[in-house]
Amino acid sequence: MAGWVRMAKVVTVPESVLKKRKTLEKINADRAAKAVIAKKDAKNKRQVIFKRAESYVKEYRSKERDEIRLKRAAKANNSFYVPAEAKLAFVVRIKGINKLAPKPRKILQLLRLTKINSGVFVKLNKATLQMLQWVSPYIAWGYPNLKTTRELIYKRAFAKVDKQRIPIHDNSVVETTLGKYGVICIEDIIHEIFTVGPNFKQVNNFLWPFGLSNPTGGFRGKKVRHFIEGGECGNREDKINELIQRMN
Repeated sequence: MAGWVRMAKVVTVPESVLKKRKTLEKINADRAAKAVIAKKDAKNKRQVIFKRAESYVKEYRSKERDEIRLKRAAKANNSFYVPAEAKLAFVVRIKGINKLAPKPRKILQLLRLTKINSGVFVKLNKATLQMLQWVSPYIAWGYPNLKTTRELIYKRAFAKVDKQRIPIHDNSVVETTLGKYGVICIEDIIHEIFTVGPNFKQVNNFLWPFGLSNPTGGFRGKKVRHFIEGGECGNREDKINELIQRMN
């Protein structure tokens, strides 16, 4: 009929779909807000890390200048400058388990040196020096410098988290485990290890034992002889840096 008007079809949306849309909108809004906060926190952390790194560099340079000044002063007075005893050692296992007595075996386990070419940082005191003396025929050790310490940690360091070997791909891995000790980045780890700080034990246990390669060019002496006799084992003081450079 001419008087009829065609009505438009009304599309109804189920209530469950509307609730789902509302929930998704809320989730996306919360996610966006958290992303903004996380971005702001990351920026603040980067600034803190940068300032800490700067302060560490100043500390290292100041210490180096003091060493040079004291050496020059001693030379000017026709005397000798005796540096302070080293507080940090890096220990590398160079021999296997053949003919290994129970006591040295146990000490190597305590030092976490369970594989050939594995290495760890050790805080030097009377007890650890005695332990190193016991296992001297099976290890090479010495006093690492800042360059060696930094290169080892940046290139070879892995984290031990829940007894798992985790790559340190981000500072968040460090902060999650060591944040309660005030250690939030790689530079904090390097500083704590190199200066043997108050949290050395926690930071050193956080680092998985370093897995090094065979030295470039091989070992230059026999492993059974001490380093001062032309061999490879035992304490080589600052000469350990050259060995680590070839093994890193």
